[in-house]
Amino acid sequence: MSRSPASDNLKGAGLMIAAMAGFAIEDVFLKSAARSFPVGLVLMLFGAGGTLLFALLARVARQGLWHPDMASRPMILRAASEMLGRLGYTMAIALMPLSTVSAILQATPLVVVAGAALIFHEKVGWRRWLAIAVGLSGVMLILRPGGEGLGPVAIFALLGMAGFAGRDLATRASPRSLSNWQLGLCGFAVLVPTGALLLATGIGGRLGAGSGAVAPALGFIAIATVVGVAGYSALTQAMRTGEVSVVTPFRYTRLLFGVLLGMAIFGESPGLPVYLGSALILGAGLYSLWRETRRRPPPVQSA
Repeated sequence: MSRSPASDNLKGAGLMIAAMAGFAIEDVFLKSAARSFPVGLVLMLFGAGGTLLFALLARVARQGLWHPDMASRPMILRAASEMLGRLGYTMAIALMPLSTVSAILQATPLVVVAGAALIFHEKVGWRRWLAIAVGLSGVMLILRPGGEGLGPVAIFALLGMAGFAGRDLATRASPRSLSNWQLGLCGFAVLVPTGALLLATGIGGRLGAGSGAVAPALGFIAIATVVGVAGYSALTQAMRTGEVSVVTPFRYTRLLFGVLLGMAIFGESPGLPVYLGSALILGAGLYSLWRETRRRPPPVQSA
């Protein structure tokens, strides 16, 4: 018996929420690990663990661990963007409140829309450009440059957002011959040299120095890896189960999870600018998605 579109959308929405919860939990454990380990080491271990898990999943699915298309130009750009995004984002969650970084990250889909228009020449009307401007103004409200904002460390959050947007754009152009497990393997594998580069250059040294709690930090990274891979799997399944226009808005639940976990675990207290900026980003993102569904032609009904 075939499933109804409504049940598929409900399942897809549930998977998307689970994925966003998983990513938020991953952030908590990576932030906790960065209190004992240098960020570069955290990235190396996280990347190595994720690579092994995705390699195992690929082998179980009888897929190769190497494909010539992994060296294609879109995949090289994707790898570079993944490195920039992970480097910036991991440094951001180590140095900044988790709730604030989660709010800034939610502007990534808006940057992707702008990039799709500029790079792939996708049609973006003035209303969606206005939504992009509103969303980015929400980011600036959170950062408050020139005022009593977050200071120079905020650049890491912006680099993370830009890197993840570039990764998503490069994924659109990635070869169809590569499976989701192979894409995940490539994404995590580049984190090992990224972390090594951080360690070699001395950028992102020991944060929270003095704890030296090696065993708990290793456990945090292990949990973050398993939860992160599970979140990635749930995200992939969500996008394949329900309609994109229905499932995608549930990505913004990550903001809710990030704020709640930041308050509950790290004692964060987001100020009014963070709440107002988050509202602008959320509203602009949802409006942009709504405009996207409006401009699409209705599906052709089969006879």
